[in-house]
Amino acid sequence: MTNVDAGNIFETAFTYLVDTGKKPVTYVNMPEEEQNDPGTYEIRRHTVSDARPLVETLDIDREGFAMVRHDTQVTDFYDEDQLEFIYKPELENLVMGATGAKRVVVFDFTLRAQDKDVQKTRGVRSPVRRVHNDYTVRSAPRRVRDLMPAKEAEDLLTRRFAIVNVWRPMFGPLESKPLALLDARSIAPNDLISTERRAKGRIGEVQHVTFNPDHRWYYFPHQHLNEAVLIKCFDSETDGRSRFAAHTAIDDPNTPPGARPRESIEARTFVFF
Repeated sequence: MTNVDAGNIFETAFTYLVDTGKKPVTYVNMPEEEQNDPGTYEIRRHTVSDARPLVETLDIDREGFAMVRHDTQVTDFYDEDQLEFIYKPELENLVMGATGAKRVVVFDFTLRAQDKDVQKTRGVRSPVRRVHNDYTVRSAPRRVRDLMPAKEAEDLLTRRFAIVNVWRPMFGPLESKPLALLDARSIAPNDLISTERRAKGRIGEVQHVTFNPDHRWYYFPHQHLNEAVLIKCFDSETDGRSRFAAHTAIDDPNTPPGARPRESIEARTFVFF
């Protein structure tokens, strides 16, 4: 397996799930629910390596993530019209070219901000500090059925499909709370724990991750606006290629004083082959 032998390397803290044998449940925007049981978590430390020396060789079907150059025409990621009419078609073309898929459908945008005032004024979420993956073997096909026409969804699910997250900062270079990416080859099957997310009208499922000393973590220092990270959240193919790639926001000890707080956008895409 390829290892990084150059660039920035540091140790930092990760928030891992403790497997108690009970399935965690999180209620999203449902404060009236008293039975919220998000699970038990622990802080463990891992080395994080600079992935930039590997940019030319990274493959989402092997490591589970990759970085691609993408010069977007979007000037304001908070503008819903720009996301719909500019960013969506850009990303569909980008992911098709990167994966060889026959069809790509952008089905979700999630914007995040580190600064609490920005979260409040923009109505966006904070960076996720728990090690996680966005979908499971149950929730991925369910999402296709939720969002695609019924007959079309059943046909699409007879062939290989994947969910790929396209992640980028809204400005660059990003210096605070970068995204750490877990090499899919270092994830053992028992590391992934299905975690329920309940919202009004929908029950979703993600994977949280338990600590494993064999995990290999990477990041892209000083990520720029024209650098997009592709993350394999799910793949229906079971031929040995990566199916899940976990990730999380981390503290970078190299963050300079006064660094601009992170603002980022992730777009989830159906990838049909």
